[in-house]
Amino acid sequence: MRFDLTDLKLFLRVAESGSITAGAETVHLALASASARIRGMEEMLGVPLLKRNRRGVEPTDAGRTLLHHARAITQQMEKMRADMGEYASGLKGHIHLLCNTSALTEFLPDILAEFMASHPQVNVDLEERPSHEIVQAIRDELGDIGIVTDAVDSSGLETRLFREDRLVLALSPLHPLARSLKRRAVVPFAEVLENDFIGLAGDSALQQYISEHASRLGQRLHYRVLVRSFDAICRMVASGAGIAVVPESAVLRSRDANAIRHIHLSDAWSRRKLLLCMRRYADLPGYARELADALANS
Repeated sequence: MRFDLTDLKLFLRVAESGSITAGAETVHLALASASARIRGMEEMLGVPLLKRNRRGVEPTDAGRTLLHHARAITQQMEKMRADMGEYASGLKGHIHLLCNTSALTEFLPDILAEFMASHPQVNVDLEERPSHEIVQAIRDELGDIGIVTDAVDSSGLETRLFREDRLVLALSPLHPLARSLKRRAVVPFAEVLENDFIGLAGDSALQQYISEHASRLGQRLHYRVLVRSFDAICRMVASGAGIAVVPESAVLRSRDANAIRHIHLSDAWSRRKLLLCMRRYADLPGYARELADALANS
């Protein structure tokens, strides 16, 4: 099966316009040449791709399948052309960085801002995912650098320590639970599961992580409200609307820190290390190694 890009573009335009003549014009081919190309495609596949009628043409079932692939291939070619055009205009690097919620919101903004200011010809594609998806994506070469918790299996990847990231219980000192916990400095997660929680909206990797640990205890967390940031969670907690499990750093930097009591969880999963992971540091482009170094040494 040997189709070239002209064949695929021609078939795509013919199918979209419902006319071989119109399709040929859009790809700058003579009608006779366009018709010959389509016949050649049908002969090569051994099935008709177009149904001819008085109004023009429309794809057969096989033609619709080819149309799907032709559209995907031409779109990918356009993306490649755009990406390579960035290099022609001066861009010298593109890094796909995958990270979990804590890294994205608590630690990366300042580090990335400094790195990108000193590397104006490098773009960073930043994507939030759960840690277990990140390690698989790095193994599958769908990302360059990942930031994950040490709770996931990162075997086969090179790792470096990025940050300590302890999760804590955050609540208002006026919350009924605060009175029952009195002066306790540590509490098991299982002991607070029946309270109303404040959580992160959307497909937050951290929220999935916390909910999974509740499920392992046979419980489902009840969320009074889901908000978009740790700052918003801290404001809601300070008001007494509910309790939350958040990174300790989020509480300490919150403008409402003085109105929030945070208690360490006794569960081992709350004491996390964030790791950089990559397939092989030595195989990264130089600018990606520089970002990995900046993250590891920050």
